[in-house]
Amino acid sequence: MRHLFSGKTRKDRLKKMETEVYDVLVIGGGITGAGIALDAQTRGMRTALIEMQDFAAGTSSRSTKLVHGGLRYLKQFEVKMVAEVGKERAVVYENGPHVTTPEWMLLPFHQGGTFGAFTTSLGLRVYDWLAGVKRAERRRMLNREETLEKEPLLKKQGLKGGGYYVEYRTDDARLTIEVLKKAVDAGADAVNYTKVEELVYESGKLIGVKARDVIGGEMHMIQARKVVNATGPWVDTLRELDRSKQGKTLRLTKGIHLVFDGKRFPLRQAIYFDTPDGRMVFAIPRDGKTYVGTTDTDYAGDIACPRMTIEDRDYVIAAGNYMFPELKLEAGDVESSWAGLRPLIYEEGKPPSEVSRRDEIFRSPSGMLTIAGGKLTGYRKMAETATDLLAAELKADGFGPFAPCSTRTLPISGGDVGGSEQFPAFIRRMTERGEQLGLSRETAERLTRRYGTNVAAVYERIPSREEEPLRGLPADVHASLLYGIEQEMVVKPVDFFIRRTGALFFDIAWVRRWKEDVIRAMAEHMGYSEEKFREYELELETELQEALTPTGS
Repeated sequence: MRHLFSGKTRKDRLKKMETEVYDVLVIGGGITGAGIALDAQTRGMRTALIEMQDFAAGTSSRSTKLVHGGLRYLKQFEVKMVAEVGKERAVVYENGPHVTTPEWMLLPFHQGGTFGAFTTSLGLRVYDWLAGVKRAERRRMLNREETLEKEPLLKKQGLKGGGYYVEYRTDDARLTIEVLKKAVDAGADAVNYTKVEELVYESGKLIGVKARDVIGGEMHMIQARKVVNATGPWVDTLRELDRSKQGKTLRLTKGIHLVFDGKRFPLRQAIYFDTPDGRMVFAIPRDGKTYVGTTDTDYAGDIACPRMTIEDRDYVIAAGNYMFPELKLEAGDVESSWAGLRPLIYEEGKPPSEVSRRDEIFRSPSGMLTIAGGKLTGYRKMAETATDLLAAELKADGFGPFAPCSTRTLPISGGDVGGSEQFPAFIRRMTERGEQLGLSRETAERLTRRYGTNVAAVYERIPSREEEPLRGLPADVHASLLYGIEQEMVVKPVDFFIRRTGALFFDIAWVRRWKEDVIRAMAEHMGYSEEKFREYELELETELQEALTPTGS
């Protein structure tokens, strides 16, 4: 059995990485770093990636979970960006249909609102054209009655109609992990919980890093010809370490989302709506829940642990009640929440919502390449641009030759289903196989949608009738947990419950039901000390509390 990306062998992997001189070392295991690692490795560059937390633990698990084209950026005349990320949506979908789902979005317009029938129709038509939207997914305009038929909960007073168009819903953390697994499959080395403590130079040029294993405490020297700073909200921290923080800098803004049970907020249809203060907010149904967000406020707190405030929570609840007045939502209705940071490029004098989401690349005198800004949707294109630079520089230094970029048509891990058109048939086939193994139809379909073609490897870990599952866990939890540890570098319980399953956000009751057994099972399987067991138990409990409790309460 392959253990290239196992939580049990990550220490051995780190030791092995000390013996290599890589072409490219990527610092940062979010979607941007994962994309660069995949592109660089598949072109033939020997690539490593290290992440100081878990993969996707920062911004890449805390977004609105949409691979969207940025319709609102048309208002700011960001035409080039809308065109680029709009086209990239379809690429992301085709390469990973198990983590990306087309979702019709309704944009209602009311008397006196930001949008009217003409501006909505024109904006969506331009959007379709810029993004190259396929015919079946092009925008439609709905009258008042058709709009209410799609979503009866909408505010009826002043409602004129709605625009109906397609966005793509995703699981941001699973998208990141699948991109990273594909990079590892191609030969890259990737390790989480490994923090850069020191940059290493030779004649003024950056040649590697000294990084600490956050779990075990050991220091490791990792050498590379090119070092990429893809640390999201931490890019300026690393630039300071490199003594190259000058010119443009980051502006961090915070966005929070609230999750409600579908019975309390029975939304039928994803909605994109304007608020009284002129901002745009999403309300999206997902897996029996409805989530609403987001805010956009400047942030200067702890980058690793952004928290929802009472003000944040009340703003989103007020936005929900403004557009869905019959619901009368209250703070006690919130089931879970998350807060994330946007690492934007600072622009003088602009309010947070109007700061560009463009990505930029900075080159330091030491040779460190920093990529900052950008959007989840455009990760592949951002990676291509950065890797083109790396390839050119390595070639100039006498290394290579390297293959051209292939990621536009390269399925990510779990995405080898023959394209999006084949995905429904694949789901039916693998759901039936799961039922034959004793799973319920609902459970088998959920696993198939989560893991794509990797569900076969999950099914292999379902215990037979003679086998005793870990700590008596249900077969699907046992199999998902083992697969996570052995093939997705799950190290801590929070990795499993937040980034590999999304359960802490969308099924918090399931987390509470199985947390003790999962932690015990992981302790036995991975040999945690009693001290580590208590530490990880407290860490998960803290995450559960913070998902519900705003700061200042």
